[in-house]
Amino acid sequence: MTVLLEDAAMARQADAHWLAAALRSSRDDTLAKLELLERSLGQLSVPQRQALNPPLWELGHIGWFQEFWIARNPLRFVGAAADPDVRRLPGVRPNADALYDSSNVAPDARWSLPLPDAAATRCDLAEQLEGTLAWLRDADGSSAALYFFRLALFHEDMHHEAALYTAQSLGVVIADARWQTPALRNTCRQLAFDVGSWRLGSSGTGFAFDNELAGHAVRLPAVFIDSQVARWADFLAFVEAGGYGEPRWWSEAGAAWLATERPQAPRYLRRDGSTWQQWRHGSWQALDLNHPACHLTFHEAEAWCRWAGRRLPSEAEWERAAIERPDDFEWGQVWEWTASPFLPYPGFEPHPYRDYSAPWFGSRPVLRGASFMTQPRMRHPRYRNFFMANRNDVPAGFRSCSL
Repeated sequence: MTVLLEDAAMARQADAHWLAAALRSSRDDTLAKLELLERSLGQLSVPQRQALNPPLWELGHIGWFQEFWIARNPLRFVGAAADPDVRRLPGVRPNADALYDSSNVAPDARWSLPLPDAAATRCDLAEQLEGTLAWLRDADGSSAALYFFRLALFHEDMHHEAALYTAQSLGVVIADARWQTPALRNTCRQLAFDVGSWRLGSSGTGFAFDNELAGHAVRLPAVFIDSQVARWADFLAFVEAGGYGEPRWWSEAGAAWLATERPQAPRYLRRDGSTWQQWRHGSWQALDLNHPACHLTFHEAEAWCRWAGRRLPSEAEWERAAIERPDDFEWGQVWEWTASPFLPYPGFEPHPYRDYSAPWFGSRPVLRGASFMTQPRMRHPRYRNFFMANRNDVPAGFRSCSL
């Protein structure tokens, strides 16, 4: 994990020169996914589905977000103290706010918007990035002055990961070696932690998302926690034992999800005789039982734990293990569901991008870690992800700990 932590630390603390290179690299990956979808889907026509955006809207939104918070923002160098409602300067595309502002354009409406075509969108993205880099050259290098550049970088990286799991859902072949599922060890160790205090959340210097603040002490129980996430070999034992048909393993919310979706197995898996296959890169392939169990809902993770006589760790237990035992605690293969609801830390103050955290408090669980689809610079041990408990398009799995 050392290399991953170095990348994540650089993204949160490095200077303007490093950030400029990272912004260019992120854009290269964004455009590479556009080309991949164009080759695979023709005119970027995709079926309208829940949790899926039109690809051209996603691309336009990435450029709009960067320009909205940097080139069009007169308070671009003020950082987290900036007024989010300050009057914006004109942008590359005059009607961009009506097209790409995710706070005001509902997901269903995005499918019927008069969006620019791929060529025009590419031109917008190129002009917006050049504007960003020009303003970055004028930044004084302080944390405040670089805040929105880091925010725009992380925002684009998040959308890059979303593009990857969208491609997976559409059966698009992802050949880039960086985004392939890793194998895990055959055996999982139990890491022991004593009762103790842990400072949960970010504090000190460097960039932090608003929901990571403020760092505060929490008391944690003694616990044994898995050294790695669950493998398919672990999870399929639950499936083959009839776990999807046994009500006692499922919470009330999990039972409701079962009744609605009626799954017999995890998403992207099917049984072929006595063997299991996985839908990957547009075809059914033999399942590697040492790969991390992935594309699981919170409900499935929770049900497996009940069946196994285990539980999901809290996000504080996860964070302590990742930071105190970095050589033993292996993470970064899949996003990991935790038992913690996504709530503000004591003293929470929203940052200028108001819709990032606050609207979602109390409505979903926290996920920790990162996935094999996550950019390395996003893989930070204090980062809090959060999705609805029924999402299984996201590359999410889990690890367990003792009751």
